[in-house]
Amino acid sequence: MHGQRVGYIRVSSFEQNPERQLDQVKVDRTFTDKASGKDTKRPELEALLAFVREGDTVVIHSMDRLARNLDDLRHLVQNLARRGIRIEFIKEGLTFTGEDSPMATLMLSVMGAFAEFERALLRERQREGISLAKQRGAYKGRKKSLGPDEASNLRQRANSGEPKARLAREFGISRETLYQYLRTEN
Repeated sequence: MHGQRVGYIRVSSFEQNPERQLDQVKVDRTFTDKASGKDTKRPELEALLAFVREGDTVVIHSMDRLARNLDDLRHLVQNLARRGIRIEFIKEGLTFTGEDSPMATLMLSVMGAFAEFERALLRERQREGISLAKQRGAYKGRKKSLGPDEASNLRQRANSGEPKARLAREFGISRETLYQYLRTEN
């Protein structure tokens, strides 16, 4: 008995287009998360894991869409395969069934390690780019939530004993941002 083909899509931001990941790939149902891969709360992945049954096939564009590190990737693939669920990675052209050879296990580890390495290089290039832009004066960072007068008002009211949670709500900032303003003078 063949089960359903179930797609999993993950995009990191709401601006990214999820349709391109499984474009022209036939699936019976799709689960789509709009969250960072490092985010452990991926409700659609959890829903997919609860939904799929023995004989189903989970179809994913690439390994880095399923997991952000090698340990997580191996754990998810092994967990699904143990339940009799096939996993197909379109970009890498790999399929895992639970009856995999040592070579398939090696390929999972190698390809997962390359994906992790590629992400690390991307983060490093991003940090270097930001550093160079700061040196040129082109990178100003994120815009401040409060203007100088608002920040001064916030500090005065917090120092006079007003509840910080209420101040954060009133100024439309998180409590962490409020504490950052309290730690700085300007």
